[in-house]
Amino acid sequence: MSKPEIHPLASVAAGAKLGNGVRVGAYAVVGEEVELGEGCAVHAHAVVQGPSQFGKNNVFHAFCVIGGDPQDYTFRSERAELAAGDGNIFREYVTISRGTQKGGGKTCLGSDNFFLAYSHVGHDCRVGSHTLFVNGATLAGHVTVEDFATIGAFCPVHQFCRIGRYAYIGASTVITQDVPPFSRVVTERETKSFGINTIGLERRGFSPERLDALKRAYHLLLRSKLNTSQAVAEMKRTLGGSSDVEELVQFIESAERGIVK
Repeated sequence: MSKPEIHPLASVAAGAKLGNGVRVGAYAVVGEEVELGEGCAVHAHAVVQGPSQFGKNNVFHAFCVIGGDPQDYTFRSERAELAAGDGNIFREYVTISRGTQKGGGKTCLGSDNFFLAYSHVGHDCRVGSHTLFVNGATLAGHVTVEDFATIGAFCPVHQFCRIGRYAYIGASTVITQDVPPFSRVVTERETKSFGINTIGLERRGFSPERLDALKRAYHLLLRSKLNTSQAVAEMKRTLGGSSDVEELVQFIESAERGIVK
C-alpha cells in the first residue's frame, strides 16, 4: 500500500504515526500521539486528537472530533486515551471523548461501528463492534454498549448503563437503566393531530371557505366517532367539491404506514 497522503493545508503533529495509505484532507488536524492504521481516511476539517490508537480503514468525516478531552469537571489534563479497532465510520460532528483516570483512563471502541452525524460517546465508555449510533444518539460517561446494538436517533443514555448485544433502542428513547440483550426498547409515543394549521394556511392566502371545508374534514377525521375509512367516505359524500379535501382524501388513501390522528 502507498505512503500516507497529507494535504498541504492539513495539520499533522510531529508525534503522530500514520500507516500506509492514510489520507488526510485539507484543514484536517491530526494531533500528538495519534496512531492511524493503514487505509484510514481523515476528511477535510476533521479533528483526531490523542493519545489515541486506531486500526485499519477508519473514516473520519468533516467536523468530527475524535479523541477529544473528556467532558468532565474533574479532568486536569492527565493522560487519558482512546483505542479503536478497524473500519469504524465517524460522520459529521460526531464526538468521541478519551477516558479519565478515575474511569480507567481509556475509552474503547471495537470494529465496524457506524456513528451517524452528531452522535456522541462519552469518556470511559466501552463500545463493542458492529453497532449503529443513529443521528444524535448520546452516551454519557462509563456506558457499555455490546456488539450489534442499535441506539436510535436522539437517544440519551445515562452514565454507567449497559446496552446488551443485539438490543434495539427506538428514536427519542431516554435510557436510565440497563437494556437487556436481544430486546427492543421504545418510548411510548403520544403524537396526535390537533386539526388544521389555521395560522399557517391563513398566511398562505387560504380563503375562509377553504379553511371551513378543511375544518369540517378534520372534524370528521378526528372528532367524530367514525373510523378513518368511514370518515373518508363521509368527506367524499359531503365535501367532494373542495379540491383541498380531495387532496386530503387522496393522501389518506395512499398512506402505507397509516396517518397521525
